Amino acid sequence: MFLLEVEPLDLGPDVRAIGVELVEAGEEREPVRGREAAIIWARVISAVAGEDTWGLDFFNLARVRDFCEQHHVSFREESGRLIVIPSPKADTLAAIFERFQGETFGARAGGLFNQGDPGLEAELARRGIDAYHSAFPNYAFCAVCEFEEGSIVLLSERLWANEVIRRVRPALEGLDVEVFLPA
Repeated sequence: MFLLEVEPLDLGPDVRAIGVELVEAGEEREPVRGREAAIIWARVISAVAGEDTWGLDFFNLARVRDFCEQHHVSFREESGRLIVIPSPKADTLAAIFERFQGETFGARAGGLFNQGDPGLEAELARRGIDAYHSAFPNYAFCAVCEFEEGSIVLLSERLWANEVIRRVRPALEGLDVEVFLPA
């Protein structure tokens, strides 16, 4: 049994954030890793994005580029320091998450993602994930994915913890995952 905890985070007055944590049930509460975790995270990201166009932002270019080329995953490279992967299919997404679960990367949905956001993408290439701090209001969400730690931090002015739970629960049906808001 796994637990998916979804709760508001206090990251300061200028940021609205939601923490999503995937841990093993029981006293130890270790982060869930491996293939099972990748499948769960793939469903979570897709469900939270909903109908919005979305994608992933990676900073380890050589490894990600090689993976995408070997698995015929479409991507674009921005500023020589950022790889953007638009809306991968579920099985491909799980494979990406499993392969790169030890790295910090980003996800974003809505806003300018579909037509491209050269300003944000240049900042992501320059500053990394910190660039989301000023850009997240322009998107349905921007997310910091740290699957090695078993977590995603969603930055969003449009989503609340209860809405994330509402979207994610049906997507995880059939898996041994309890989704809840900690008391």
